[in-house]
Amino acid sequence: MDQALLLIHNELLGTDLSVYWNSERCYHCLLQVLVNVSGNGKPGKPSIAAVAVSTQHGSILQLNDTSEEKEVCRLEYKFGEFGNYSLLVKHVHNGVNEIACDVVVNENPVDSNLPVSIAFLVGVAVVVAVCFLRFLLSLDDFNNWISKAINSRETDRLINSELGSPSRAGQLGDDTRPEAWRPSAVPLRLRCVDTFRGIALILMVFVNYGGGKYWYFKHSMSWDKVRIPGVLQRLGVTYFVVAVLELLFAKPVPESCTLERRCFSLQDIISSWPQWLFILMLESIWLALTFFLPVPGCPTGYLGPGGIGDLGKYPNCTGGAAGYIDRLLLGDDHLYQHPSSNVLYHTKVAYDPEGILGTINSIVMAFLGVQAGKILLYYKDQTKDILIRFTAWCCFLGLISVAFTKISENEGFIPVNKNLWSISYVTTLSSFAFFILFILYPVVDVKGLWTGAPFFYPGMNSILVYVGHEVFHNYFPFQWRLQDNQSHKEHLIQNVVATAVWVLIAYILYKKKIFWKI
Repeated sequence: MDQALLLIHNELLGTDLSVYWNSERCYHCLLQVLVNVSGNGKPGKPSIAAVAVSTQHGSILQLNDTSEEKEVCRLEYKFGEFGNYSLLVKHVHNGVNEIACDVVVNENPVDSNLPVSIAFLVGVAVVVAVCFLRFLLSLDDFNNWISKAINSRETDRLINSELGSPSRAGQLGDDTRPEAWRPSAVPLRLRCVDTFRGIALILMVFVNYGGGKYWYFKHSMSWDKVRIPGVLQRLGVTYFVVAVLELLFAKPVPESCTLERRCFSLQDIISSWPQWLFILMLESIWLALTFFLPVPGCPTGYLGPGGIGDLGKYPNCTGGAAGYIDRLLLGDDHLYQHPSSNVLYHTKVAYDPEGILGTINSIVMAFLGVQAGKILLYYKDQTKDILIRFTAWCCFLGLISVAFTKISENEGFIPVNKNLWSISYVTTLSSFAFFILFILYPVVDVKGLWTGAPFFYPGMNSILVYVGHEVFHNYFPFQWRLQDNQSHKEHLIQNVVATAVWVLIAYILYKKKIFWKI
């Protein structure tokens, strides 16, 4: 899976070749030896070496003359999954004796992204069909026709019977139509928040199940070796800190806001000045430790992956201060042993993406969520004011991200990095979160154009769905034996079905009014 076969044909007689490889996604990385190809072939019968190459990203190939360590040629190419390719290395006699390196496709690759496209289109079709059905059900004529079709026998009996009961007929006409949800029906709970939570949860469940084994859906990666940090541990610490802050310093919403429906423009922020002061102090600690803590053998303020990154200068500096603090306080054996940096950058030290230093920024992110909640409380029923503040926060946090990252993936002062849980990652994600709330709030809660289904149901039971999908991960119907373990299509079907089953479970629990909370 995610590989192609490359046949390297060395037609340079008497010249041994060393082939080096790297992924174009690997930032400032050392080239790695892929294979050596001898030059002992005969005219018309070149030496051939077969090797597997990654198809996740574009590949950088460099061929060197082994004896002189001189570069022969260099090329970039994006291989396709399960494709068969030949790299022909030969002399070209066009007046000047040159060496050409050409890639030839022997067997076409498969379109590994086709299942994702089909799944997306099927999902869109289901949404359109459900919306159309809801529209039809909202029409009285269609509703009456359905009622008559379902109850045709009962209707005929009542018409033909001399003792037909008008009251019974009335019940048939009135009670078969379910009451449509109205925004005012749930005044104390915003459906857009549960919908947002459900969207995030369902995407997380799908990714946790494997995401069809596509690289772009993957996560950033006995008792003496038990991992101490973790997702739930980070969530626990984060919510504990934020909850204590609110219990100690939170103030009730002023009467002028609740009665007159008008509030001072910055009341939601000013009322939380002690919490903001604490959060800013926490962030100052993160910045100070990240950029000024001396890390043995590493440059101060290092934010890179280590390994072969930065041309291999700092192989044991993965995560900089964040990795050093975790290894110092928790020990290597109690950290995540296979982070995602190990795959691309060939790192050799343990690094935990849910470590101590990153938890500071997760607290900052959670508090920004609290701020969103306060906007909804302080400016309740003032749609315009709420949307203005969502927009302001979205733009403000977005501008901070732009300043930190220089609108680049790797060149900024503080790159967006989920493994580090960097402050730019927090501001970028939070900016998008406020934007999503800006869209969902008027659509779901104000206008009632969308009920939030099906995401609303798992959003109402997020803890149960999260714990459940982790506990029953290896059980049917969430997992079964695949005929072809190297097929993205089969993995995708399995993961989509597993995710859909949890949505169905959440819907059933919602209907039975069963909610699991902590």
